[in-house]
Amino acid sequence: MAQIPQPGTPAPAFKLKRDGGSEVSLKDYAGRKLVIYFYPKADTPGCTKEAIAFNGLRAQFAAADTAILGVSADAVAAQDKFKAKYELDFPLGSDETHAMLDAYGVWGEKSMYGKTYMGVARATLLVGRDGKIAQVWPKVKVDGHAEEVLKAAQALA
Repeated sequence: MAQIPQPGTPAPAFKLKRDGGSEVSLKDYAGRKLVIYFYPKADTPGCTKEAIAFNGLRAQFAAADTAILGVSADAVAAQDKFKAKYELDFPLGSDETHAMLDAYGVWGEKSMYGKTYMGVARATLLVGRDGKIAQVWPKVKVDGHAEEVLKAAQALA
């Protein structure tokens, strides 16, 4: 697994397919703060809880001039279904090639129940208005996480 970009370094550029069939890129957020949260799989219990938490705070994130972007390796169709089911009001990026996931250091070997497999690590990055990483949460625990990220976004000029 590649290294997660550290605070003070430029956020790696990306362009992804997203829910709804359009594209989303880092350039779309130039001059704004951006939360990029990576999640393992759409419509699974932890990922659903995390998405609902971010969605519930979207007005506060907007007031802090901070956009939210969820990213996983799921296909666009899965992202569409997930977004509609939970009425999520922020984009979900699809990185089936794992290029962005690799660039952000969140694609790699995982293990569960004694089996190893490749997958997405649950992690979050806050990108500042300058396009540099402001803060990193490399091993996210879902409970209270969205609130913690919101406090960091509010504190970031």
